[in-house]
Amino acid sequence: MNIEDGELLKRVIWIVLDSVGMGEMPDSAAYGDKGVNTIAHVYKHNNGLQLPNLTQLGLGNIEGMEALEKCESPIGTYARLAELSRGKDTTTGHWEMIGIHTEVPFPTYPNGFPKEIMDAFEERIGTKTLGNCTASGTAILDDLGEEHMKTGYPIVYTSADSVFQIAAHEEIIPLERLYEMCEIARELLKGEHEVSRVIARPFVGQPGAFTRTPNRHDYAVMPPKENLLVYAKEKGLDVIGVGKISDIFAGEGITYATHTKSNEDGIKKTIELIKQPNHGLIFTNLVDFDMKWGHRNDPVSYGKGLEEFDSYLPQIIEAMNEDDLLIITADHGCDPTTPGTDHTREYVPLIAYSKMFNGAIDLGTRKSFADIGQTICEIFDLPALKIGESFYKQMTK
Repeated sequence: MNIEDGELLKRVIWIVLDSVGMGEMPDSAAYGDKGVNTIAHVYKHNNGLQLPNLTQLGLGNIEGMEALEKCESPIGTYARLAELSRGKDTTTGHWEMIGIHTEVPFPTYPNGFPKEIMDAFEERIGTKTLGNCTASGTAILDDLGEEHMKTGYPIVYTSADSVFQIAAHEEIIPLERLYEMCEIARELLKGEHEVSRVIARPFVGQPGAFTRTPNRHDYAVMPPKENLLVYAKEKGLDVIGVGKISDIFAGEGITYATHTKSNEDGIKKTIELIKQPNHGLIFTNLVDFDMKWGHRNDPVSYGKGLEEFDSYLPQIIEAMNEDDLLIITADHGCDPTTPGTDHTREYVPLIAYSKMFNGAIDLGTRKSFADIGQTICEIFDLPALKIGESFYKQMTK
């Protein structure tokens, strides 16, 4: 394909494999992440992975990629992306992709939230709370779920991320009330305590057998308006969020959103959307890698999840039009083989594929996740972002 031919891309299908990092960055040690490598360690823990379609697209050819085999004639464009922003969380990574540079990291609370915050929150909701600690989302239910059911007090907890999470049994605190509590927390957490997300974490079941439901809802900080999604929406393009995309951006710049129950559900919904006559951006987040396997130190299931995604790639590509572009990347790492359960500061892979392009383009190591957003801005003739460098012309050689 040559740009001179007048052929233009009409749509971008952008899939974020949440937490699928590919090795430590030069500053990873400062984040406590020396030696991390999500893909390589998952590969080694599983004694290999069957990823024939990702391999054909060039995943193993990316600079610095360990363990995975290279393809002699990859059909995709591929690169390794560094994170320019300060942080290693979902919001920071996704925001950078669309052109927002986070220079001051969002606050975290390894020892729980300060007394003034909790006192104000309890006063506003009219009840005491349980927890106020750093915990795994499943372990906290084992620890406090039964007491929550007896007292009716919501469970407040955080993680290594910048989050204020409220867990409640759907039969004890109805969803509408839980969401109201989250809105109150979002109003209170301003200034120095402006966490990136307040998250409703509803669950069901009985002691010893609690399970979280798909009715999670995120209340994110509103992103600055100078970003790819807003520019695309203002131009009249479709900006379709699949999974937690709309929540991450507080709905800003999104024209249609659909939530998902699992990676497989997200993949299938993405395929159905590809088959529809939309024009613009289909933006999907597949969260199970992070939420179900990375944070829970489960490299075996993580590997199976990668293989499951790979198995759907032929269907994704078959559904694509000639003038579609597929982008596959990640927002941070979450190495499930590390002692902790935190995200890990890592490079992330980038794969780009279109039936219009020849492929086998090695873009090396890029300086920012925003290179994706800047490229999409060039594709759709949108205003340039403040950070990032487009790889559109390199990709179309």
